[in-house]
Amino acid sequence: SVVTKELDCASVSMVQVSNLSKSYGATHALTGVAFTANPGRVTAIIGENGSGKSTLMKLIAGEETPDSGLIAFEKDEDQHSVTLVHQELALCPHLTVAENMFLGVKSGWRFSPRLLEKQATKILVGLGFGNIPTGVRTSSLSVSERQVTEIARAVVRGSRTILLDEPTSSLNQVDKVKLYDLIQTLKHEGKTVLFISHFLEEIRAVADDVVILRDGDCVATGAMAEFEDADIIQHMVGRKVDDLFPRSERELGEVLLKLENFTGEKGIPSNINLTVHRGEIVGIAGLAGAGRTELLRSIMGLRGVQSGSSELPGGKTNNLKLRWVSGTGFVSEERKVDGLSVNLSIAENTTLACRNTFLFSPKLSEFQADHWISELGVKAKHSRQKIRELSGGNQQKIAFARLLESDSDLMLLDEPTRGIDIASKATLYQQMDFAAQRGCGILMTSSYLPELLGVCDRIVVLNRGKLMGIFDARTTNAHKLMQECIA
Repeated sequence: SVVTKELDCASVSMVQVSNLSKSYGATHALTGVAFTANPGRVTAIIGENGSGKSTLMKLIAGEETPDSGLIAFEKDEDQHSVTLVHQELALCPHLTVAENMFLGVKSGWRFSPRLLEKQATKILVGLGFGNIPTGVRTSSLSVSERQVTEIARAVVRGSRTILLDEPTSSLNQVDKVKLYDLIQTLKHEGKTVLFISHFLEEIRAVADDVVILRDGDCVATGAMAEFEDADIIQHMVGRKVDDLFPRSERELGEVLLKLENFTGEKGIPSNINLTVHRGEIVGIAGLAGAGRTELLRSIMGLRGVQSGSSELPGGKTNNLKLRWVSGTGFVSEERKVDGLSVNLSIAENTTLACRNTFLFSPKLSEFQADHWISELGVKAKHSRQKIRELSGGNQQKIAFARLLESDSDLMLLDEPTRGIDIASKATLYQQMDFAAQRGCGILMTSSYLPELLGVCDRIVVLNRGKLMGIFDARTTNAHKLMQECIA
């Protein structure tokens, strides 16, 4: 039977989940999940894509109904409220910040926009974000400011339990730190905070407790301090993972990419001089607007070049098709926009760059895709399944598999692990290391500095389109890189 109730003791301020199950047809999203989230503490919900994290949050928030189990909340004099802040924010872009914050809240018979804005400002100041203008439309705000507005709305409602589903997935490092501070504020106010994230470092930065899901089952719970990174990944995937960031000893080979005074359209990036060798992984760090994506897309021929030269496998051509044929592969930051053909199958996407040979056949395509499904641990029914039916992490694995299948010498990877779970990241890190061992060269961007420090040999820092420096990843640190990013 399904039970959702309030606990009898008014002093109790927690969320108790007992034997919670939810199925969608033949798919078991959650099976007998049980844990307790306590007040004044942050509980991280960790698991692979498809493990049931978001389903769990929706059930706790009351957006969906469980098939069986118990969700118990504190007893509150007013109606107990739970607020779920989705990864895809649910604000009204045509309304002001203040109007969004107080949307659905009784304001009495007299309504004053000026008073509403004053109250909203007071709340934002208390949360440490008094710089956000409350009288402007939310459509004009940055992603991080919209994220804060959504959380502030939960505070206005008096929510004692706040659920955050990947709140930092679209934020740069500076805005992430601000959000961490906001979460600590909520925690010190006695809120019960549940937090989904794919970043182990930020989980350690904000979480007190952890709940680990695998295939809909709760496989481990406890204090965050009790778990090593390797333990978390092992619980998530069901097998031992020795090192999240494998970095083998590799010898540098010939130069695969050479940029000289390279300047993209509208001057971003500007005057870049850079080389990437065989057997080397080079990372690109920088804040939003630094020119990281523009650099990769200009190199690949997806964006115009204003001046300078670029030498890649196949010569100095700027033709996109010739880039692929000559051994340069590209993974887009926006996989659903221009990184994958979501209406095509796994097999068609995996072999897309190799389909112009007379030896190509659908059967061969499926055979090759089956190999990468097994090699990368892609969760799929079969290679004929449509890409759009896969989780984000599995879609990203297929985007990377295309480069492996086309035997790319030079890989240009734009945020290759954005939005995917820790276990999927571990798989991609390992494959990148294998590729570098084989003699590939990799140039990648990432907003996640620990990823760059863990995976790369050298790290390039861009700031407003300009190259600030190139650092040895083994001897530098996140603080030094951030100093260059904001200089």
